[in-house]
Amino acid sequence: MGKLRVGIAGYGVVGKRRRHFIDQRDDMEVVAVCDRSFDGEGVLPDGVRHTTTAARLLDTESLDALFVCLTNDVAAEVTCAGLERGLHVFCEKPPGRDLGDIARVIACEQAHPGLKLKYGFNHRYHDSVCEALAILASGQLGGVLNMRGVYGKSQFISYGAQSDWRTQRDVAGGGILLDQGIHMVDLMRLFGGEFEEVSSIVTNDFWKHDIEDNAYALMRSNTGVVAMLHSTATQWRHRFNLEITLEKGALILSGILSGSKSYGAETLTVVWADDDDNGDPKEQTTRYNQDNSWANEIAEFADAVLRGGAIGAGSSTDALETMRLVYRIYCADPQWRKRWGLSDSI
Repeated sequence: MGKLRVGIAGYGVVGKRRRHFIDQRDDMEVVAVCDRSFDGEGVLPDGVRHTTTAARLLDTESLDALFVCLTNDVAAEVTCAGLERGLHVFCEKPPGRDLGDIARVIACEQAHPGLKLKYGFNHRYHDSVCEALAILASGQLGGVLNMRGVYGKSQFISYGAQSDWRTQRDVAGGGILLDQGIHMVDLMRLFGGEFEEVSSIVTNDFWKHDIEDNAYALMRSNTGVVAMLHSTATQWRHRFNLEITLEKGALILSGILSGSKSYGAETLTVVWADDDDNGDPKEQTTRYNQDNSWANEIAEFADAVLRGGAIGAGSSTDALETMRLVYRIYCADPQWRKRWGLSDSI
């Protein structure tokens, strides 16, 4: 295969950001985009075709791959449509509104085993996360004992946003945990393994949308790793922080480079514990000034499609297990489970 001819379904902030990094590659080319904001069909000044619907986008001849950057209510449907059209698919997180959505996608994927499917769990590709994983894998600081994670922002609807779909349960499927906290859930699985025991409190006491604005979870893995998670839309100063306590030290991920630049500097602090440190161990903090995650994530997808490489992160299995844990957190609060009529099984 020569250049990978790409269509982008959903040409908003995320779709345009994906295109920015696709355009930097010499083995990929965006040939068509769709978004409901377009006034009919036509051609952009740079020659890229534009349409208003994913169905019309998929009529584009000679597409090789599809990037799905749509709202949660249609992400699974369009992902399946792309696979059925014979396209390799890259879909943003979450894979849908619920476990049923991802189950339908996996069934479609299994019916097309020659195609690549990848989900955009972008935080796994941040340099701070990659270096923390390398330190953990080296064994120099021992195994994981516990984790504490906070990921929060001040509201659901960003200033200047053109849509409030994230506050509508029938479109979004869930609130802050499914929309943003899913990244922290995914990282906790990455560092701590699969969690068997889950308890939670889920609330929407402040914003009072029909979705949660806070989720508090306490979890334990089958190897004894304990994790505490707070996913929140009432964090007035935006925050990302994941503390991983190891047998001989700790890894502290703080801040995350993002489009909004509102989560502070992205840093990794490595802590070396010592019997004689009196609770004041040696630490070393690295600050990261470039966000290579988007480029590296797309590079892995391109390598998988063009050269037969593996989907190292963001496979449908990853998406399923991360979604499953999100729904176990929802279901672990009996009041929230009853209120939404939830089931954590597929």
